[in-house]
Amino acid sequence: MRLYLTTDMEGVAGVLDHDNWVMRDGCWYKTGVDLLTAETNAAIAGFRAGGFTDIVVMDGHGAGGIDPTALDPDVELLRHAPTPVYPWCLDEGFDAIAWVGQHAKAGTPMSHITHTGWFDVIDLSVNGISIGEYGQFALCAKELGVPCIFAAGEQALCDEATALTPGVETVAVKWGLKTDGLEHLTTDQYRNAKLAARHLSPTEARRRIAAGARRAAEAFVADRGRFRFPELAPPYTLHRVTRGVAGGPITHSEATHPDSLIGVLNAPRHEVAR
Repeated sequence: MRLYLTTDMEGVAGVLDHDNWVMRDGCWYKTGVDLLTAETNAAIAGFRAGGFTDIVVMDGHGAGGIDPTALDPDVELLRHAPTPVYPWCLDEGFDAIAWVGQHAKAGTPMSHITHTGWFDVIDLSVNGISIGEYGQFALCAKELGVPCIFAAGEQALCDEATALTPGVETVAVKWGLKTDGLEHLTTDQYRNAKLAARHLSPTEARRRIAAGARRAAEAFVADRGRFRFPELAPPYTLHRVTRGVAGGPITHSEATHPDSLIGVLNAPRHEVAR
């Protein structure tokens, strides 16, 4: 069985803030990379114990989050987006897709380092369904017929994944402590507004991730029909709401596609009046 394992960094246990931990010039960036790589290896061990034999790890963190020298030697590593970006080399040849280190979408209450792509985004939706970074990949997977079987990260992300893709196995490794409703903040203010969180120890987080990944793999083998997608019908409209530049007004932009979710994610957006 072949698995596409996508990773991000902000949802990792022990990653405490954005600027110091996930940016290349941050004083704790190397430690953040080590923590994500270790969580990824824990997931790989669980998936392999559950029956997956061919695993591709996609380093989806913008600044890079995987140390290739410390990654499980029996997997392949995918880094940097092709053109067009989506579906990031995910294709029908994969049996399933999973996530490690993922954070919740912009605007989510009780979440940590909350954003969608970047901190200027207030909301992103397709045909009225609000999605984040998890959702963008999940919609690609829907179109390709690849089940979403596992997601590890903060609790708010686990709730988001369960609501969008019922049946997915989740593991929470930290819990955000601040609500949202912060559309009035600037991009920089929002970047630093959602930093309070309660974390598992990295060792316990890895133990839970390995166990959860194995549960997901075994559930997939037993009943692939357990894993479901949201109901969406073409044509597709992607709507993006962003904070204004330098405190300016909120902006709205849209893209459309007649029949492809992947197509609408890649389509150029144009500003619309609201």
